[in-house]
Amino acid sequence: MDLTGHTVVVTGASSGIGAAFARAFAARGLRVTGLVNNAGFGASGLFAESDPDRLLAMIALDVAAVVDLSHAFLPDLIAATPSGFLVNVASVLAYQATPRMAVYAAAKAFVLSFTEALWEEQRGSGLRVLCVSPSSTDTEFFDVADPDGTTRRPRAATPDHVVAAALAALDREDPPPSIVTDDRFVPVLARALPRRAMVRAVGAVQRRLSRPRD
Repeated sequence: MDLTGHTVVVTGASSGIGAAFARAFAARGLRVTGLVNNAGFGASGLFAESDPDRLLAMIALDVAAVVDLSHAFLPDLIAATPSGFLVNVASVLAYQATPRMAVYAAAKAFVLSFTEALWEEQRGSGLRVLCVSPSSTDTEFFDVADPDGTTRRPRAATPDHVVAAALAALDREDPPPSIVTDDRFVPVLARALPRRAMVRAVGAVQRRLSRPRD
């Protein structure tokens, strides 16, 4: 993509993946008119024990805001083609139900499905639409999702790695509707295993990660 001029809107750009997107676009000259829906947060714990107001706030930011902003900016993004683009950030958890992060995973599944549908709807317009699904990334996510630090944190990729993968996909002549930046075996397993087996396997992993640290 030729990036010189115009404006890119990046939500959640104060840190983490959003900040990495902002740095990458600045390095390219900020020419493209685009939207990166990156703002969001998660919460870890049993659904029955979760604060309902916090769950509703999560849905409002992770789902409703993505829909609202995508709809509001879509005409401008289409008008900016062939440089216009829409990037929605989901998660590798979008590919399977995740016990102890039930609402967050479901919200990201919505983002994945929603973005892939927009990709097909906009194929004739020239607008580049991409859903980016990172795995564990070295951001403030776990500080918010697990403020007590009771969950063991898996190995994390860097935000710059995630953004580099997203920009490489957008730079393709025919970008895909979605990419997984790490842990690509998760979507493969989700398709290969019966849903009962996949949910139980993910639940077992989540239980191990939720054990108190030594």
